[in-house]
Amino acid sequence: MAEAVIYQIFPDRFRRSGRVDEQRLLALKPWGSDPTEQGFQGGDLYGVIDALDHIQAMGVTCLYLTPIFSSAANHRYHAYDYLQVDPLLGGDAALDALISAVHSRGMRLVLDGVFNHCGRGFWAFHHVVENGAASPYRDWFHVQQWPLKPYPGDGESCGYDCWWAIPDLPKLNHANPAVQDYLLRVARHWLERGIDGWRLDVPDEVPQEFWVDFRQAVRAVKGDAWIVGEIWGDARSWLQGDQFDGVMNYRIGWSTLGWAGGKGLRQGYQNPDYPLQPRSTEELLNIWRATTSWYRPKVNRAQLNLLDSHDVPRALHSLNGDLKALKLALLLLFLQPGAPCIYYGTEAGLAGGPNSDRSSGPEPACREAFPWDEDWPADLGAYIQQLAELRRHHAVIQQGELSWRSVGSDGLVAQADGWEIWINRSRNNALALPDPQASAEVLWSTEAATPAGAIAAQSAALLLTAPR
Repeated sequence: MAEAVIYQIFPDRFRRSGRVDEQRLLALKPWGSDPTEQGFQGGDLYGVIDALDHIQAMGVTCLYLTPIFSSAANHRYHAYDYLQVDPLLGGDAALDALISAVHSRGMRLVLDGVFNHCGRGFWAFHHVVENGAASPYRDWFHVQQWPLKPYPGDGESCGYDCWWAIPDLPKLNHANPAVQDYLLRVARHWLERGIDGWRLDVPDEVPQEFWVDFRQAVRAVKGDAWIVGEIWGDARSWLQGDQFDGVMNYRIGWSTLGWAGGKGLRQGYQNPDYPLQPRSTEELLNIWRATTSWYRPKVNRAQLNLLDSHDVPRALHSLNGDLKALKLALLLLFLQPGAPCIYYGTEAGLAGGPNSDRSSGPEPACREAFPWDEDWPADLGAYIQQLAELRRHHAVIQQGELSWRSVGSDGLVAQADGWEIWINRSRNNALALPDPQASAEVLWSTEAATPAGAIAAQSAALLLTAPR
């Protein structure tokens, strides 16, 4: 996946096609409703197909969709049927059409696997609720007391283990061979249907022995399927070659935003796994070096690198609406080993995040409807395409072979054989270039005009440092 550029889609909020029969006559929320409200706005998989020209024009080569299986929640992390695409998204036929459309363009498709817990509407859990201890599925879950109370009153116990003590989300019993068999069958089923990999939700809460079996099952179906886990910190124990290929590399995200935003960074979001705070240039480089040092080069090239996602404030929110800082953060994202991931709507200047000064995830305000029929706050599509082309043209970036150094408090330089990228985060001052860079040819810049012998405030430039 080192060569990939990924685009993450939250299906209910991405695009409504108007071609899903199951949506007819239903009470959907108006498109663009407050994203923090419950309910469904009606984005569907045919809408994703309709947007593929737009997505591919940015240089994207892989789609990552948050869960698409049948669920009573708009985010669909509460599955009630893992072997059916939600009818509101267009059902199995819509996924088949999406797979065909994506593959015809030479792109790939990764789905979100939620295998730690299910929704309380999941058929096996429903069987236990109805039959109690007489259900043959009683050992699929961690029952603590009878009867189960999936809708407990205040002060009542639900009677079973669930994710983060939320009764909506019964935790599966991975010690049960029948549960293991079912989940592995799910993984194989969708790979056989044509998907190209799995992103795995909260995998640190599942016994690692299961992931060893999972990898073997996945690779038996598709030898190059990508397996990426949602691990927010040190993932070494999952990345030894027997479980995941890479993880969601949030460390790149929060450290990069902390540097690009500096003192202008919004700091109200409180998440110890995503610590948003101003970072010095040396702090940034130390975090990057520590992170890459944990893993083999092959693993670093298989990481999913991101600034933001459906679980944290949007990058532009964290940067207080500073588009120039966002452009620098995106550039740094694209210069890392591993696959850069763009959260849908970044190109349109979406900036959803918490309204309060103190907040923590999950973060529904960042799950806005894409404003297809409105003027966008910004249009970064062409810029993202430039970054994708820069990455594609210079294989050294994909291979993680850039060397980095700081220049003063606000300057950062990425160096390769024959060229350098100089980055200046200062909002007020240009960054003077030394010789020979001061007279070097500028091959690319984030700004239309570049001052002679300097890097303008909040900008970057690619300099040719060796003869053509």
